[in-house]
Amino acid sequence: MRRIVLASASPRRKELLEQCGVRPEIIASDINEYINHKNTPEETAMSLSFQKAIDVASRAGDGIVIGADTVVVLEDEILGKPLDDREAFSMLLKLSGKKHRVITGFSVIDLAGPTKIVEYESTDVYFRELNENEILDYIYTGEFFDKAGSYAIQGKGALLVEKIEGCYFNVMGLPVSKLNSSLKKFFNLNLL
Repeated sequence: MRRIVLASASPRRKELLEQCGVRPEIIASDINEYINHKNTPEETAMSLSFQKAIDVASRAGDGIVIGADTVVVLEDEILGKPLDDREAFSMLLKLSGKKHRVITGFSVIDLAGPTKIVEYESTDVYFRELNENEILDYIYTGEFFDKAGSYAIQGKGALLVEKIEGCYFNVMGLPVSKLNSSLKKFFNLNLL
């Protein structure tokens, strides 16, 4: 298999690729994750993923570079990564008892040729009603740090979720099935 470079320091994305038998080389992106509020959430996730992939592609040398970015959207508001526990509390309180969308944009750049992919996946996530003590108990786990929307579905954040509609792995940060379909279609590369 060709060299795969993951333009992300996310242990979840690395773990998901490894689960599919890929041992990605990690080169973290240095971009400033600026959100342009004129863009749709889908455009935002795809744009940030492409910026990450381009940033790493300029340093990677060869292989295929994969960039990804995940955003949480409540109605039309993008909930990014919380700065502190107060902001995390506020986000989780907003999400309580409501449906939101998790959108992951992903970009793939082939450093040997002009081919590139920019796609996204969207999953609906339904939170159960949370009381303030439950939110505080979750915040005390520290799991919310560096997580869009202030929760991690693959950890104790699963206890906040009533149900999902769509790709679970997308909520973790990388829609591996859709990524694999794109790799097969455009690069004749299959993760299986």
